[in-house]
Amino acid sequence: EVQLVESGGGLVQAGGSLRLSCAASGFTFDDYYIGWFHQAPGKEREGVSSISGNDGSTYYGDSVKGRFTISSDSAKNMVYLQMNNLKPEDTALYYCAAGRRRSWWWDPGGYEFWGQGTQVTVSS
Repeated sequence: EVQLVESGGGLVQAGGSLRLSCAASGFTFDDYYIGWFHQAPGKEREGVSSISGNDGSTYYGDSVKGRFTISSDSAKNMVYLQMNNLKPEDTALYYCAAGRRRSWWWDPGGYEFWGQGTQVTVSS
């Protein structure tokens, strides 16, 4: 059974930090890219960051560069998103996703498996 489970969301003030975690199981971690996406009400799902399970290459959306850091622990099949200097516009439901790279890293269509999401709310 393929499963992705996110955790670590919550309510924080602007300028604060959160660390999201994604626990992956049921597939070979090294064969996939793991991505973080977010979706706010009424808006499209948007790529936040991605990491290669094979070589650790990382990618970031322009809006989070310098503030967010993605990392992985392949031995534990875990992926993390450290979010610093959070802004109200970061408020969204955050999803962990896994897929083989067949398109741009930020394209949701390139990810086959998805978690249930964890809510991040940043107050001003």
